[in-house]
Amino acid sequence: MTRQFGRALAAGAILLIAMSGRAEAKSDIVIDGSTTVGPLAKSFAAWFTKTRGVPVTVSESGSGNGAKSLINGTCDIATMSRSMKPEELAAARSKGLAPVPHVIALDGLAMIVNPANPVKSLTKRQIADIYKGAVTNWRQVGGPDARILPVQRESNSGTQETFKELVVGKKVHVVASAETQASNGAVKNRISLTKGAIGFVGLGFVDPSVKKIAVDGVVADPVSVRDGRYPLSRPLLMVTAGEPSGLVRDFIELPKTLEGMKMVKELGFIGKY
Repeated sequence: MTRQFGRALAAGAILLIAMSGRAEAKSDIVIDGSTTVGPLAKSFAAWFTKTRGVPVTVSESGSGNGAKSLINGTCDIATMSRSMKPEELAAARSKGLAPVPHVIALDGLAMIVNPANPVKSLTKRQIADIYKGAVTNWRQVGGPDARILPVQRESNSGTQETFKELVVGKKVHVVASAETQASNGAVKNRISLTKGAIGFVGLGFVDPSVKKIAVDGVVADPVSVRDGRYPLSRPLLMVTAGEPSGLVRDFIELPKTLEGMKMVKELGFIGKY
């Protein structure tokens, strides 16, 4: 009887271990937030799913919505192209959460124009004046006699928040005639099709369909972003509700690995590690 009971316990232990293994294999990671960080998150997710067998869901609803999802417990990781706001941190703490930001890469907020535009450089002051409506014609900043179309991001965008903080001022309203686009890709496409337009995107989204212009005489590139000379530099973040553990911790640490560094570089961002 004792021997049979022992065999039953052993069998039960083996079953529990097997079930635990299956549960681990079926665990998933849910990510939501920044469209800027989106390509990195998706690249990491594909690699993680392939190598670890763990499903990873990535949504790109904007940094603000990523923060909300983290606070509400509907995602494991919020991707953000800005820091959490005081009110977001307060909301998180009211639920007993202690958000932890993890820098996964560095980025330069590239100012872009149509390739047909001869303007090669603007000062931060000139860019601010364009977005505040004080400068409306390219002729006022050394360009052709043509109307300027400022293109911005939606209010929930971390890229928009960073631009306002670094260029026009957090509480300053962008001119009403500015056009709003929902993603980095949409901004890039609009600029590529519009000779008089100007916009801003994450450095990883720049391609030959648009032209980068220097800001205060400095062009955004990996060197100028990493050493801080480019005035519109920023960190890209993955934020967890507390210190990460298990699969989430392994995912967060991908940028520190050789494979992660390779993905960051291939996508046009700048590695921190």
